Amino acid sequence: MDEIELRAQLEKHHAVNFGWALNCCSHNNTEAKDVLQLAYLKILQGRARYEGKSSFKTWLFSVIRHTAADERRRGWLRFLGLKRYADKHVNDSPCAEYEDSSEQGDISKSFKISLAQLPRRQKEVLHLVFYQDLTIQEASNVMGVSIGSARTHYERGKGNLRKSLTSSEVNK
Repeated sequence: MDEIELRAQLEKHHAVNFGWALNCCSHNNTEAKDVLQLAYLKILQGRARYEGKSSFKTWLFSVIRHTAADERRRGWLRFLGLKRYADKHVNDSPCAEYEDSSEQGDISKSFKISLAQLPRRQKEVLHLVFYQDLTIQEASNVMGVSIGSARTHYERGKGNLRKSLTSSEVNK
């Protein structure tokens, strides 16, 4: 694939790429922008190459996921190095971004909170299948797991989401 075609594909998928980057960065907008930019740089500089073994979108999501994991690892190392000098702690609540959102309806808010509380792999596979319209096979390729593992995470994620939403409705 030449550079012009590569750039056209990146532009074509930019909106869904950003959505996936947001998911990989725990919905931190700034981190997602940085990760997406780094992923694009990797691709355009030839450090990540599309070899046609899967669909372009599946390959691209894998690059974004791996870039996000690398950045998360770097962040942890920076944090550990600076931890003894820190005065205050960062709020790591997975639901923090949803607590202040008065614009969203109660159902949407409950859904997002429930989704944020799922284990990482369950959250990833549900995001890829429902928001990015990938098959479970394509999601397994993006996540770097077997199809059986992806199916298990998918089914468990749906079940856990259902339980969480049902229990939140009962508690109202």
